[in-house]
Amino acid sequence: MSEHDVIVIGAGPAGEVACGQLADEGLDVCLVERELVGGECAFWACMPSKALLRPGDLLAEAGRVPGVSEACDGELDTATILERRDEVIHDLDDDVQLPWLRERSIHLVRGQARFAGERRLRVGDELLQARRAVIIATGSGADIPPIGELREIAPWTNREATTSKEVPASLIVLGGGAVGCELAQAWRTLGTRVTLVEALPRLLPAHEPFAAELLEQALRDRGVDVRTGAPATGAARTDGSFSLTLDGGETLEAQELLVAIGRKPHTDDLGLEAIDLAPGETIAVDDRMRVASHESWLYAVGDVNGRALLTHAGKYQALVACATIMNREARAIWDRELAPQVVFTEPQVAAVGLTLERALAAGVRARAVDADPGRTPGGSFVGKGAAARTRIVVDEEREVIVGATLVGTDVAESLQAATFAIVGEVPLGRLVHAMPAFPTRSEVWLKLLADWAP
Repeated sequence: MSEHDVIVIGAGPAGEVACGQLADEGLDVCLVERELVGGECAFWACMPSKALLRPGDLLAEAGRVPGVSEACDGELDTATILERRDEVIHDLDDDVQLPWLRERSIHLVRGQARFAGERRLRVGDELLQARRAVIIATGSGADIPPIGELREIAPWTNREATTSKEVPASLIVLGGGAVGCELAQAWRTLGTRVTLVEALPRLLPAHEPFAAELLEQALRDRGVDVRTGAPATGAARTDGSFSLTLDGGETLEAQELLVAIGRKPHTDDLGLEAIDLAPGETIAVDDRMRVASHESWLYAVGDVNGRALLTHAGKYQALVACATIMNREARAIWDRELAPQVVFTEPQVAAVGLTLERALAAGVRARAVDADPGRTPGGSFVGKGAAARTRIVVDEEREVIVGATLVGTDVAESLQAATFAIVGEVPLGRLVHAMPAFPTRSEVWLKLLADWAP
């Protein structure tokens, strides 16, 4: 039996942060991983999808800039793009991830971990014992809903869609959330005929309606066939192609079918019944990431606890869990619906905090303030005709910002300013003194905060 201070199950971003933080605190840490060190985000989700999206983003922006557009022939080198994607994900080889483990003397065990009792895990023939804590950071995987034979016909999930070696001739994307929209745009840019199907009346249902409208128009302009308010009722696979039947009877056909409508936690094969937890379910935690009825030793961070299925939320939660293990006071207060999130389409959609609708539903005396960053001096240097709009949601009673949504070219890097303002609850009368540099699109804040100018 091998004993360690802390055992971390899962080497995705949340697990990596937990391991690094605790090892740097001087603890003996064991990391258990059944697949690749780096996890879903590094190899099958965030990183490869952005590698596929970036060339199209640059081409679209270049095509809108006078003097540059004339130099663009409109053709992308798809083979090189796929090669670069493979380089980003290291050809699904995690050797590059291992040096940081060795530098911190973190013990890596490869295999499926299963609980064998309190603080005790079995990985194959090896028995592991945690002296202080176990952290579950096993993440989530694509959820295939029970629509006809969908589960039996082996459609693409995000894994196949981000690592395909070939550009399919046609693709149906089922799901109009962030993953569906990003991958629909990525493959359309690479030459695939794409149909995007969303059961709800609009794309990005968790975001401001105007963001969904701008993105839908951009996708249509790119040639994506967008179907909203179109629930799927059946699916089949014949002769190497897929068909999807929509409510109303229409049948769509394509070479590939991507399902991107939900995630499920990786908890079904952890032996959770040995510690009286339900396999296959999310693991509920408190604001210190402690698992109920096991508060003294068991923690769950990242997608597996269902609080916010975002990579950065899992990393934040890992820091909270580590602080708790080290007997420091820490609570997660910003990892649920308020967490910042970005849809890396073109235009990008970046949001943090509450939408106007959610703020009003929560009883906030809220109003929206909108502005167009394209009408700032800095907007003169962004391609002509680029979709752009910025909204802040203001709590008029407290005079602070409770939400922000940015749509436009490369707006993701501007989101942190809004996050600082919201998390810090900076009074608008104070925030107005944060002068934006000239000439940048950040001057949109002058328009947003005009009512609070001195």
